[in-house]
This record gives sequence, C-alpha cells and structure tokens, in this order.
Amino acid sequence: MSTQNADQEVSRAIARMKAGILAFIFAIIGGGGLFVMTAWLLVKGGPQVGKTLNLLGHFFIGYEVTWLGAFVGLIYGALTGGIIGWCIGIVYNRIVGIPSTS
Repeated sequence: MSTQNADQEVSRAIARMKAGILAFIFAIIGGGGLFVMTAWLLVKGGPQVGKTLNLLGHFFIGYEVTWLGAFVGLIYGALTGGIIGWCIGIVYNRIVGIPSTS
C-alpha cells in the first residue's frame, strides 16, 4: 500500500461520523439535561417554580415543571436530541462526501 493510499484511509476514518452514535450522545445530553434542569428547579423551590422552563410545555405536550414533567421532559429531550444528533451526523458526512454506514 502506498503512502498516499494510507493517508487517504486515515483521513476517511477520522472524517467519518457515525450518525447513530452521535444521535445517542445527543439524546443522553438532551434528555438528561432537561431532566436535571427540571429536578433542580423542583428541589430549589420558590414562589414561581420554573416560570421560564414551563414555556416548553407549548412545544412538548404534557411537559411542566413537576416530577412527572421531569420524566416527560426526559423523553422529549432524548427524542429531540437524538434527531438533532442524527441530522448533524448525516449532513456532516454528506458535506465531507463520505457515505454514512449507520
């Protein structure tokens, strides 16, 4: 194998993003992040708990700043994060010109 072929193979391996793995990571961050933010506000308490975060209920049906809402937010956050991560992986691989295998 020539040096040029070896360099191309390394570049392809480094440049490729696995869309499925990226979706999984974004799902963990999105779902976990929304769950932690909601739980933090509930533990913190106060007169108007989560006034701003409660606005997500307009987009995520069933979400509110309650313990049940924290679990609903976990699902919505994971779903939204997963879709965003998968899209980023697919678009990145298309721009770079490497077909996605996942």
